Amino acid sequence: MKFLRMPVAAIAALSLSVAVQAQTADEIINKHLEAIGGKEKIAGLKSLVVESEMDIMGTPAPTVTTTLYKKGYISEVNYNGQKIINCVTSDKGGWTVNPLAGVVTAEPMPADQVKSGQVQLEPGGSLYNYAANGFTAELAGQEEVNGKKAYKIVLTGKDGTSFTHFVDPTSYFIVRTVAKMSIGGNPIEQAVNFSDYKKTDFGMLVPNNFSIELPNGMVLTSTVKKVEVNKEIDPKIFDKP
Repeated sequence: MKFLRMPVAAIAALSLSVAVQAQTADEIINKHLEAIGGKEKIAGLKSLVVESEMDIMGTPAPTVTTTLYKKGYISEVNYNGQKIINCVTSDKGGWTVNPLAGVVTAEPMPADQVKSGQVQLEPGGSLYNYAANGFTAELAGQEEVNGKKAYKIVLTGKDGTSFTHFVDPTSYFIVRTVAKMSIGGNPIEQAVNFSDYKKTDFGMLVPNNFSIELPNGMVLTSTVKKVEVNKEIDPKIFDKP
């Protein structure tokens, strides 16, 4: 009868542990995909245009990110009248313009940076069709994010690149992602926090608030202003100028 004398908190903790072990990575991933709209909706995604406002050290920076799934994406940040542009394609590499770093004309993006960026070309994010894209998935227990426990799903690619997604156990939305990759031969870790999921006219739910934790300790916050799904996109916008 010793079990009956266990404190209520201990019994609750034991029950939670059993519940975590009972679920698999695929079960949690499938619940996440269902929560943001379902696999059928995700399969119908062709393009996504997101207009947002990024806060860079107190200065608002209007941002437009255009994604043509399976083809390419281009992000344009207008900071104090200067455009910072990053572009990645599925078959032609990538390029960048960053006048703040002295890059005033389009320069090729390093191959490893292109490879890590190509995950954004997958509709539904890296968890959708992860195995077909060369990743393995592991449920690594739970971890606290913003004062609340979240499932920890680790995706690992054959090249060692990994994405750790923290999934809210109630909503099954991703609340945080930590990417580990190699850029220029140097290991890089970058985290992004997500919140305020809202449904688009297409029926998909997308986060409307982001905070990006850069390797140098800087945090960039971004608020979505407008989302357009399946807008006609001319692939020529991804061509290096």
